[in-house]
Amino acid sequence: MAILGIESVVYGVDDLETCTRFWDDFGLAPLSRDAHESIFEVATGSRIIVRPRANTGIEDWFDWPGVKLVTWGVDTPEALEALVRDLERDREVRRDEDGTAHAVGDDGMPFALRVWAKRTVVSQPDPVNAPGCIQRLNQHRKWRSRARPKTLNHIVFFSHDYVKSFEFYRDRLGFRLTDHSEGLGVFARADGTNEHHSIFWVNTALPVAPDAQGFMHLAFGLEDIDEVMLGANIMAERGWTNTSANSSGGLSRHRISSAIYYYMDNPGGGEAEYHCDTDYLDDNWVPRAWDWKFGALLWAHRTPSFFRTDHDGWDMRFDPEGKSLEPFRKAALSDLPAGLGQISAQDEHAL
Repeated sequence: MAILGIESVVYGVDDLETCTRFWDDFGLAPLSRDAHESIFEVATGSRIIVRPRANTGIEDWFDWPGVKLVTWGVDTPEALEALVRDLERDREVRRDEDGTAHAVGDDGMPFALRVWAKRTVVSQPDPVNAPGCIQRLNQHRKWRSRARPKTLNHIVFFSHDYVKSFEFYRDRLGFRLTDHSEGLGVFARADGTNEHHSIFWVNTALPVAPDAQGFMHLAFGLEDIDEVMLGANIMAERGWTNTSANSSGGLSRHRISSAIYYYMDNPGGGEAEYHCDTDYLDDNWVPRAWDWKFGALLWAHRTPSFFRTDHDGWDMRFDPEGKSLEPFRKAALSDLPAGLGQISAQDEHAL
C-alpha cells in the first residue's frame, strides 16, 4: 500500500486566461482548455487543473488564489479502500463516481485520494565535467529549446500547527518524516516515492507568513541545471518575475534537500518552482532536525545578512524519532527559536 505522490492539484484563480498562459510558458503539456478550466500535465501524468475561484467545485478554504485541493495518487484500489476505511473511523469521507475519496485533515485542510497509474519517467542528464574529473570526453552536451517539467515533486502549505498537520499525514496516510527546520516547518515524503519531500508545512507564526492557513508554492522536477536555467530565462523573457515579498529570488540550492531551485511568482497564487538534483530517499533515511537559519537555503542573489556572517548555534542533528517536533506543536511567536520571531525586513526573503 503506497501513496505515489501528487496525482493532481486544483487551482482557484482570478484570471483564467493569464494563468493558462503562465503554464503554457512554464512548459507544461496542455491536455484541454475551455472557458471554465485549463488542464495541463507533466511527464509522470500529474495534472494541474486551473479554474476560476468562483467555480472550482471546492470549498474555498483560504481567501487568496492558489491550490485549493491536492489529490494524492494511490497505487492500488485495495490500498485506496484501506485508507478510506481508516479515515472513516473518525471523519466524513465523500466519494466521487470515479471512486475518488475526499476528506479533511486534522488541521482543516481538504485533500483527496485516487487510484493513479503513475507513468515512469527516464531521464538522461549529461555527465558533468570538472577540472581533474572528466566524465564527458569528446562529447558535446545536448542542447535544449524548452524546459519540460517531468514531475510534480512537492507542495507547500502554511499551517497554524505544522506538527499537527504532519502527524495526521504520518499516522493516517503513511507519510515519512524527512527533515525538520525547527520553528519554521517540517518536510514529509509520501511512502511510495523517493523524492526528498512531497509536502512541506510552513509555520504561520513566522513574521513573514500570512496569518491564515493556505497555499505557498508548487515544485516541478526537471532533468538538470541546464533545463532549470533555460526555463528561468524563458519565463523572464516572457515577463514572468520572481520579485514577490516571499521569494527566495534567483537560481540557488537548498541546504535541506540539496535541490537546485528557481522560484517565480504565479498569477494563479503563490509561486511555481523549477528544481533539479534533489536528494532521493528510502526508508533507510534518518530524519534530521536543523537550526532554522542553517537549513533554509544556500545561495541566492538576495542572500539574507545572516547567511553572510558566522553564527553560533548553526547545527543539524539526527532525529530518528522526531522528538524535535514536540516543542513546536502550535508554536506562537514567543515560542520560536531566537531570531526567528524578529526577522528584519531585508532578511524576509530567507523564507
